This record gives sequence, C-alpha cells and structure tokens, in this order.
Amino acid sequence: MSSNSFGKLFTVTTFGESHGPAIGCVVDGCPPGLALSADEFAHDLARRATGKSRHTSQRHEADEVEILSGVFEGLTTGTPIALLVRNTDARSKDYEKIVEQFRPGHADYTYWQKYGIRDPRGGGRSSARETTMRVAAAVIARKWLALRHGIAIRGHVSQIADIVPRSFDASAIEANPFFWPDASQVGEIEAFMDALRKSGDSVGARVDVVATNVPPGWGEPVYGKLDAELAAAMMSINAVKGVEIGAGFGSVLQKGSEHRDEMRLDGFLSNHAGGILGGISTGQPVTCSVAFKPTSSLRLPGRTVDVSGAEVDVVTTGRHDPCVGLRATPICEAMMALVLMDQALRHRAQNADVGDVFPRIPTRTEEP
Repeated sequence: MSSNSFGKLFTVTTFGESHGPAIGCVVDGCPPGLALSADEFAHDLARRATGKSRHTSQRHEADEVEILSGVFEGLTTGTPIALLVRNTDARSKDYEKIVEQFRPGHADYTYWQKYGIRDPRGGGRSSARETTMRVAAAVIARKWLALRHGIAIRGHVSQIADIVPRSFDASAIEANPFFWPDASQVGEIEAFMDALRKSGDSVGARVDVVATNVPPGWGEPVYGKLDAELAAAMMSINAVKGVEIGAGFGSVLQKGSEHRDEMRLDGFLSNHAGGILGGISTGQPVTCSVAFKPTSSLRLPGRTVDVSGAEVDVVTTGRHDPCVGLRATPICEAMMALVLMDQALRHRAQNADVGDVFPRIPTRTEEP
C-alpha cells in the first residue's frame, strides 16, 4: 500500500505536491448532519500558513478551500468529503539548480531510492505543503469533537533551540508569530530569529499539544493504543524526530512512587501518563510533546552527491523556514484531533452501550 490514508473509521487521504496545480484530501466517515461551510477552514489554515511574518518562508498561498463533495445545503451527508486547495504561489525555478542533486537531510535521496523518480520542485510530496490538508481535515474533526464532547485542543511552541518559556500565559500564544506562551520573551526570540536568518542556518523546535475533556475509555488495549496512534500520527509530520506522551523521556528520571498517577475520588493527583493508561484514555488531559529537527534546505553550501554518483556541493535557494517548528502548532493540533475523532467513532461503534462506569474520577481544575 502507498499509505496516503490515515485513520480507520474517520479516514483522511491526502494528495498533491508542493508545486503541483493543487493539493487536496478526501475525508471519509464523517457523521452526517454536521454543519460545514468553506469559510470555516480559513482560520486554522491561516494559522499554519507561510508568509505571515519575516520569520517563516515567504511563500504566500491563498489557501482557499473548495468543498467538492459530501456537503449538501450546508450539512455533511455521510459520504466522502472532498476538499481542494489550489497552489497559487509556487516558484519551481528556484529548484532548477538542484534537480540532479540530493539535499542532505532531506527526502530527496530516499524518494529516489524508493521510486526511481522524484519531483524536485519544493520537495514534491515530501514538502510540508501537504500538511495544509491535514489541518483542513482536522477542522471537521475538531468541530465534531467540540460539539459532541466539549473537547478542546490547543498547542504552543515550548522550545526554540535552547530558549524555553519563563512563564505560561495561554492568552499570549495566538498574539505572536511564534505560538509562544511568554509575551515578555517575544522580542528576544525575534532578535534570535533575525540573526539566524541572516546566518543562513536553521534550528529545531518543540511543540506541546493538549486535548481537554477527552472522555475515559477511548483507545484500544493492544494494537490500537491511543498513545501509540498519537505517536505515529505526530511522527508522520514532516521533520518530526521525537514524540513524548505525558512525562515522556522525563519518566526515566522519576521513581515509580513519583511517576504513578495516584487517585482520589476528587481526581488524579498527577498526570505523568499524559491522560492515557494501557493505551486507553483516563479522562485527564491528553498531552503530547513533539520535537522538530532543524530545516535541511539551506543556502549554506553542503556536501552531497548527485544522480550520476559525483560528489558535489549543494546550495538550496528559494523560500524556506529557518525554524519549521514555528508553524507546526496547528499541524500537531490537527493530528491530535484526527486521532481522537477516529478513536471516538471506533469507541462508539463497539462500546456505546457501556455508558458511564462507576467510579468515574473527575479531572482536577488545576491540570493543564
């Protein structure tokens, strides 16, 4: 299988390349009767978009969604929803000099080895442009999850290179181009990014994403674990090199008496497990942290080989992000939403008759 589809009951199939005429997706399994219009996609696609500030790629795409099927008189019909976004600002000439060269750290070499042919324009299918359609599909999932279960999904950038937030203010996250939770550090980050961009180099970033009001019981005990599917979903995002659920690698430093999330009738006393035990949600916030590598497309010369087997130096021109993680918050939120939507439908299919089971431990208000 080519594996361009994601999910079992709520299935998303994406198609298109960075510099092709359009990108798109087909969303299959959406319940009928959900109100949906094209303008509902604009907000989240704008959050993901390039060109919003000088700190990201200066590619300016309209990102206007066309609903081709699956919606009639403003309501989903239960049939496949086809979404299309036309590419309006591709500059393929930027890649003419590297058509026969493999950019180190990029998918050029592996695509060549797998398919024997590749689209060098903007990375083709391996471009982060593809994530536009994940975010679009997740608009549908987020709306259904919010309406049916009150689930809210929010993310923020929690590290850029060695810079970490000194404080956390949720209201600051959407008020700056970095999805950063400490407004007092925005000037410092701007100066850092300006210097980085001038140097021609790049850095990595870390994104945290949290889903609240997830009911207990979602996820499957062995091969469909909620945390396993979240990890796979996040790892499918371009440039991701690490995923943590809950305490993640920090749990290595904890003792069992500290890591275990003890319970009282008025709530769990901690959430080191990230809201998932045995692959099944506990009702606590589901927490995930994602590590993004530094961007590989650089204007600094790098050593590589070309398709003829010669050793050459490569310089990547065009428009690229000095820190791809700065635009990743909406994408991580989207993948969280898609996983939860699929798991919600799977749980409903098998276990809807179980209902609420006593005792049900509430979520404490002080949890994130």
